[in-house]
Amino acid sequence: MAVCTIYTTQSLKSTCSISTPTKTHLGFHQKQVVFYSTGKRTSKRGSSSSCGPCVITCSAGDSQTVVIGLAADSGCGKSTFMRRLTSVFGGAAEPPKGGNPDSNTLISDMTTVICLDDYHSLDRTGRKEKGVTALDPKANNFDLMYEQVKALKSGVAVDKPIYNHVTGLLDPPELIKPPKILVIEGLHPMFDERVRDLLDFSIYLDISNEVKFAWKIQRDMAERGHSLESIKASIEARKPDFDAFIDPQKQYADAVIEVLPTQLIPGDNEGRVLRVRLIMKEGVKHFSPVYLFDEGSTISWIPCGRKLTCSYPGIKFHYGPDTYFGNEVSILEMDGQFDRLDELIYVESHLSNISAKFYGEVTQQMLKHADFPGSNNGTGLFQTIVGLKIRDLYEQITASKTAAPLEATKA
Repeated sequence: MAVCTIYTTQSLKSTCSISTPTKTHLGFHQKQVVFYSTGKRTSKRGSSSSCGPCVITCSAGDSQTVVIGLAADSGCGKSTFMRRLTSVFGGAAEPPKGGNPDSNTLISDMTTVICLDDYHSLDRTGRKEKGVTALDPKANNFDLMYEQVKALKSGVAVDKPIYNHVTGLLDPPELIKPPKILVIEGLHPMFDERVRDLLDFSIYLDISNEVKFAWKIQRDMAERGHSLESIKASIEARKPDFDAFIDPQKQYADAVIEVLPTQLIPGDNEGRVLRVRLIMKEGVKHFSPVYLFDEGSTISWIPCGRKLTCSYPGIKFHYGPDTYFGNEVSILEMDGQFDRLDELIYVESHLSNISAKFYGEVTQQMLKHADFPGSNNGTGLFQTIVGLKIRDLYEQITASKTAAPLEATKA
């Protein structure tokens, strides 16, 4: 419900007006509603009194905004995951129209994706002068992050800052209106306890050092012309802060997508064939873990080669219960890669609790984005499934909020 301050004054006519939004010192927007009445009201003692205009300033309104947190290191596939997720809800994710061309925000029909780099408190030069990396909490404004995420979750628009990745400077802010689904993605969505408590669901993309190194070599050497030595130096320079501030966040995640070197090829660290694990926390509200064949059992499965074409080294699935940072979890694992995505329906038919709207939806989504990185292995498969699970979670939360007033009325 809205939190309002009400003032009354005298008036001679009856009307109602809503002022234009005004901005507060934290970048929030609030509306002022003015009601006028000439009628008389009767007190409990029978006397009457006139009621003038009531000025109601609302700091927050009823909202259906669901907040999702996605944490990962730089270059670990956050952008691809965001594109898969927004596709599930429909509409292409695009920067705000008419805004800063260097905005990091992506808006689609139902989702708004905010990059948490926008809450850097230091620009590139400032970080260099102070000798800190962007991973260090000292280079980020968590107070503003918390206040603005809280405002958006409550239905209040904010003026969010912009970190310009091209210039390394902090640009003027942009207006962000409350969406149906707000995704905050970046290095620190689960670092601050206050922000963490605002999340309805959280995901961590956990890329092993071997795979991360292989990916950076493929990207930075082939696409950006970096030397092998500079890539190694960049990774080593970030590692202490990553280990201290980013990696520990995975203990708070409701789902972790862990990407590891394959076990099907002994000694392979090239990152071309991957073993991917979907770690799903038990007991999360509005979320039921996916399972293979029989919920709670321990299953190892090599799909039939006549029904699922796969070249060397083949494909192997595993599913079973486990513990992760002291929490009970279910883990679904895929090692290997697909040759033909249209045959993925064979795998999909053996999975339960995937929250698909119809038979074959996972396969359809994978085929729709066949050119996305990871579409031939478990990264794309599990990102797609998590996207469907988030859609289901959103629908459950929305339904529960709609049902609450009805139940209160019946009571």
